[in-house]
Amino acid sequence: MPHIGIITKIRSPNTIVSDLSRSTDAHQATQTSHNERAIAGRVTGLIEMGEDVTWEATHFGVRQKLTSRIVQMDRPRHFRDSLVSGAFKRFDHDHFFESTSQDSTTMRDIFDYSSPLGFLGVIAGSLFLCPATCAVSWKSETKS
Repeated sequence: MPHIGIITKIRSPNTIVSDLSRSTDAHQATQTSHNERAIAGRVTGLIEMGEDVTWEATHFGVRQKLTSRIVQMDRPRHFRDSLVSGAFKRFDHDHFFESTSQDSTTMRDIFDYSSPLGFLGVIAGSLFLCPATCAVSWKSETKS
């Protein structure tokens, strides 16, 4: 079961970083290369505890739909979105926001998932997902 982590340092308070991470509008604005858009559930604004959003996007040349739900929330420190339906067998994404000063936040994203199709899914994951994500695994950068 693959586990990917990304650490990003951001010059902004954790309340703002946390809210922007829950913004479907902000997410869509950053995913234009995949034509990603919210098509059902919370399609605009901040997604809240218990709410779903269905995304449609093109990844690896295939148009896909993925529905996720906010299943844990401790604003502004943490929230988790979990797969409801989509290409994966299971997919959980934890978002952690640690205030490192009044105007600085360390954001930690943890992706924990199971590929579909048993052994074939494991092979596909190692061929496609790992090369695409392992390069950014535990990456640290500063955003302003």
